[in-house]
Amino acid sequence: QVQLVESGGGLVQPGGSLRLSCAASGTIFSIYVMGWYRQAPGKQRELVAVITSGGSTNYADSVKGRFTISRDNTKNTVYLQMNSLKPEDTAVYYCYYRPTTLTPPYWGQGTQVTVSS
Repeated sequence: QVQLVESGGGLVQPGGSLRLSCAASGTIFSIYVMGWYRQAPGKQRELVAVITSGGSTNYADSVKGRFTISRDNTKNTVYLQMNSLKPEDTAVYYCYYRPTTLTPPYWGQGTQVTVSS
């Protein structure tokens, strides 16, 4: 079994920064991709940023230039540095982990990010 433990969410003013962390534990035999999705009230869950085992990244257009995803393979941890936050970034952010291309993903429990003055 795999557990994803997220941290770092909270309330921040527009223009501020937050850093999310997600640590994977349990039976980790490989990491194909890890990353973050988010879901705002009344909207579908959407990709924010993902990073592969080889270091390739993919970002939603809405966060390019503001968010940076990184990972520490020795700790099975992925980070999301969020700068220049906007009210429209307000959502529950979910950690995403997929062991291989053939296995279904695991999801974290979600962490709330609220951008408001």
